[in-house]
Amino acid sequence: MPVIKKSADLRNKYSEISAFCHKYMEPIFITKNGEGDLAVMSIETYEALSGKNELYKLLQEGIDDIKNGRTLTEAEIIKNMDTALGK
Repeated sequence: MPVIKKSADLRNKYSEISAFCHKYMEPIFITKNGEGDLAVMSIETYEALSGKNELYKLLQEGIDDIKNGRTLTEAEIIKNMDTALGK
């Protein structure tokens, strides 16, 4: 279940919010005037999330390549590796 705090809590309870984000590796959602405004998370959580998004992007590119026939045979891969290594 998401943790939701008021924007005043970000100012008044920063240490508590920071400790929660680091301990549980989850974002806290901040509201302003009763409406969703921000998601606050630790840098570690942000980096992990960004890494996952990059991985998903690369996996999707690979899936798209396979679907569109952009593949190489084993022999072609070895030839390309040999060429890259100057063999």
